Amino acid sequence: MSFQIRLNKTLEQLKPSGIRRFFDIASEMDDVISLSIGEPDFSTPWHIREAGIQSLEKGKTWYSPNSGLFKLRQSIAGYIKKHKGLCYNPKDEILVTVGGSEAIDLGLRSLISPGDEVLIPQPSFVCYEPLAQLAGGTVKPIVTRAEDCFRLTADALRAAITPRTRLLILSYPNNPTGGVMRREHLEEIAAVLRDTDIFVISDEIYGELTYGQHKHVSIASIDGMQERTMLISGFSKAFAMTGWRLGYACGPSVLMKQVIKLHQYSLMCAPTTAQYAAIEAMENGDGDVETMRSEYDIRRRYIVDRLNKIGLKCFDPEGAFYVFPSIKITGLTSEQFCKRLLEEKRVAVVPGTAFGESGEGFVRISYCYSLKHITEAMDRIEEFIINNGG
Repeated sequence: MSFQIRLNKTLEQLKPSGIRRFFDIASEMDDVISLSIGEPDFSTPWHIREAGIQSLEKGKTWYSPNSGLFKLRQSIAGYIKKHKGLCYNPKDEILVTVGGSEAIDLGLRSLISPGDEVLIPQPSFVCYEPLAQLAGGTVKPIVTRAEDCFRLTADALRAAITPRTRLLILSYPNNPTGGVMRREHLEEIAAVLRDTDIFVISDEIYGELTYGQHKHVSIASIDGMQERTMLISGFSKAFAMTGWRLGYACGPSVLMKQVIKLHQYSLMCAPTTAQYAAIEAMENGDGDVETMRSEYDIRRRYIVDRLNKIGLKCFDPEGAFYVFPSIKITGLTSEQFCKRLLEEKRVAVVPGTAFGESGEGFVRISYCYSLKHITEAMDRIEEFIINNGG
C-alpha cells in the first residue's frame, strides 16, 4: 500500500520569508555585515532581566492564567492609558500573547471567515498576507508610495473597499519603510471607515520608536475607532526583548473573548518568566526606551544622509528602525541588487519585494546595529554603487 502525505495546499503555496532567506545565506558566509534583521543590538535592560531572574529564583514557574498574569494586564492597561490615552479593562479586553506575531494570527483567525477580503497597505511586514490567507481571507494589497511617505491615503482606501471587505490591517510606524501616520491622516482614514462594517487590526509594535516632534498616535484613539480596532503591540522592539517572546492584544470584550479562546487551544499562556520581566518593563522602562530611541535617531540621521549622498534616494523615515531607499539608479531589480551586494561586498540587506510587489526597486536596511557596524556597511555599499556605475 502506498502512502502519500497530504499537506495543506494553502500552506504549500506560501513562499518562505524573504527576510530570513537572505539572513540565512549571509550566516553561512565569512566577513558579512548584516543589516537585514530587525533585532535591537541592545541587551534587555538589567532591571528587566533581574525581574525575570527573581521570578525564577522564587519558583514562579507555573502556568499563568490564559489571558496572562493579571498584574501584567493591569500594567499594560496603565501603560496604554499613559502613552496612548486609551482605556482598556484588564479583566476582559487585554490578552498577553507569545510575541506580537501570535496576536496578529489570533486576530486574523478570529475576524476572518472564508472569502472575506483583507486590505493590506504595502509594502508591509511579511506575515500579514500569509496569515490572512491561512485564515481563509482574500488579500487585497493597497500600494503606498514614497511620494506620500508610504502612508495609506483616504482616497486609496476608499477605492479599495468592496462589499466583501471585512478587515484593514494598519502597521504604523511601518516595517519596512519607517513611514508613520499622524493624527490628521488617521482621522481621514477613520472618516472613510465609519459608515462601513470594516474592522481594523492596528499593529503598533514600533509605536515607541518615533522621531522628531510628532509622537505616535493610535487609530484606536480617533473618535469612534476603539470599538472597531484590535490594538497589537509587544516588548521586542522598544524594550529589546526579542527572545522573551511576549506581546499583547487589546480590543472590545466581545472580540477578545473569541481571541482568548483560540489562544487557550493553541498556546495556553505566554511564558511566565517573561511576563514578570514585562511588568517591570511596563512600570519602570520608559527611561530605557528613551535611551535606545535617542541612539536609533542618531543612526537614522546618519544612514539617511549617507544613502542620499551615495545616490540611493531615501525619504526621511519618522518611525521604527528601518530605511527603505530606492535602488532604481542601478538598473538592478531588488533581488539582483541584494544578491550581488552580498556576493561582492558581503553586506546583507533585504529586497523590497519581500514586503510585497510594490517593494520592487527598493531595499530594506535596518539601523538597529552599532554606528561602527553601519558605517562599515555604508562604505561597502558606496563602493558597490561606484563599481556598478552609480
